[in-house]
Amino acid sequence: MEIRNVAIIAHVDHGKTTLVDALLHQSHTEMKKEVAEQSTILDSNELERERGITIFSKNASVEWKGVKINIIDTPGHADFGGEVERVLSMADGALLLVDAKEGPMPQTRFVLREALKLGLKIVVIVNKIDKKGARPEWVQGKTFDLFVELGADEETAFFQTIYASGRDGKAGTEPDIEKMTDISPIFDAILEHIPAPKTSSEGPLQMLVSNIGYDNYKGRIAIGKIHAGSIKNGQDVAHINREGQIKKYKITSLCTFKGLGKIDEAEALAGDIVTVTGIPDINIGETIADPTSSFSLPLLEIEQPTVKMVFMVNNSPFGGKEGEFKTSSQLRARLHKELETDVALKVEDNSDGTWTVSGRGELHLAILIERMRREGYEFQVSRPHVINHVVEGKTLTPYEKIYVEVPEEHSGIVIQKMGMRHAKMDNMETTEGVTFLEFTVATKELIGFRSEFITDTKGLGIMNAAFYEFLPDDGFTREREKGSMVAYESGETRLYGMTQVQDQGELFIGPAVKVYKGQVVGQHSRGGDLRINVCKEKKLSNMRSKGDGTMEHFNTPRIMGLDDALEYIDDTELVEVTPKSVRIRKIILDEVEARKAAKLAKH
Repeated sequence: MEIRNVAIIAHVDHGKTTLVDALLHQSHTEMKKEVAEQSTILDSNELERERGITIFSKNASVEWKGVKINIIDTPGHADFGGEVERVLSMADGALLLVDAKEGPMPQTRFVLREALKLGLKIVVIVNKIDKKGARPEWVQGKTFDLFVELGADEETAFFQTIYASGRDGKAGTEPDIEKMTDISPIFDAILEHIPAPKTSSEGPLQMLVSNIGYDNYKGRIAIGKIHAGSIKNGQDVAHINREGQIKKYKITSLCTFKGLGKIDEAEALAGDIVTVTGIPDINIGETIADPTSSFSLPLLEIEQPTVKMVFMVNNSPFGGKEGEFKTSSQLRARLHKELETDVALKVEDNSDGTWTVSGRGELHLAILIERMRREGYEFQVSRPHVINHVVEGKTLTPYEKIYVEVPEEHSGIVIQKMGMRHAKMDNMETTEGVTFLEFTVATKELIGFRSEFITDTKGLGIMNAAFYEFLPDDGFTREREKGSMVAYESGETRLYGMTQVQDQGELFIGPAVKVYKGQVVGQHSRGGDLRINVCKEKKLSNMRSKGDGTMEHFNTPRIMGLDDALEYIDDTELVEVTPKSVRIRKIILDEVEARKAAKLAKH
């Protein structure tokens, strides 16, 4: 059977997962009942559905006119670039999805650059043409400019364009939804423009592992494309690791993809994407080869992490009360288990029993923390810090490209705030009351900006960031302008105590919440920390005073989610994460000890 391996690449929220759903349904692919009833089939992870983004790449396959099409869904967010780079190595072509109103966005540039690097043949799909304000011709022009800017050759730059509405399951070669009937033009474009895998079924086996899974019964699952030869269930193979060492193993199971599921196979030929088990220590980027003539395929390179945090056991006064897994051995095992499937992550054991975890951005690490929290883990994390590199005696720090889309009336405050962060403005244009801004800024200056940005733009601004490159450090360090309001004693918060102190700043919690001494309960309106008594009760007496019975107004507290807390904290604070709560605390809970430590640090 002929094969096509196609990756679907796009910016976050340009309708990639919805389009794949339409392809699966209209090719009459058989699916399990519970899967078919899901609104977005490929976003199977709870967090993905909540945030509306794809985090983990997925594989599916459909048959069309006697050709097997392997579809690979990739993450659109640059923080999950580790996934994108590897997954594209399995494909021979890509469908680039672009929103019919927004046009190419920062992550479109990121994923397209990776695809062009690998020399993939690209078909552009202008999606969401049913959207109000859609401008397909303008979008096609902008996409062509992007191809040229990224150095695409002439043949690649004159791409085939298909117009589609993934939600309605319709596509066509013209941007007129009335003339469209179904999604088949996309399948036809895949068969016509995307080449079959350049592989040979003759010769010895070579398979490159692009992804790793885990099964409680079968153990480690290696997912990848067969580049040469064929593979059989029960066959003896050689595993060549990153260091070039060769070990022999026997394949215990072999599966190919059908629809969203996997089916057992006795044999698979070159060009197909398969999963194999039986190699316990295999990793991403390594080769499975024939034991008689084993030479490895080129290793997959992974971009370096840019942000690090310290993870530690929860030692707060409430430590161990809300989580199922809280010991250092459980946390260490969980972090090291994540390394098996996430190549862009790094975990170092520190001498004081903590771990330094490095990733591809704040979001990358925040998603890991959120997943661990939902699995029942309880721990604490420090403020995120950027990872600098020293090259030839110069300190290089990561820089990011920031793309902002904001109503014109809010553009001034965004430019002012970015200026305070020493950002360089690269571009600015205004169309139809919307301003598009482009900046280059150091990652370290950007930490903590997202929540401020949402407040400043009244929630109407859209900001996207993509890693740019490591540049010389400008020497600026950014500190928080306002201090924290810290609980003076342990106990339960009282409305009376909170209304007495709310004019000193903004509170993060409401009444009747258990707090401990040293817990951050709000943000001070000035610089420097303020200890407050939020557990203070009104003294009762038998004298009735004038004005009794009138209630003072209590301002609605600002609830701090995990992302907000990570952005808020400074170097003297930690975020305590449990399955039930996210709390901010001082590292040194006692006020006197904290002052002593601060004095010592100054000297």
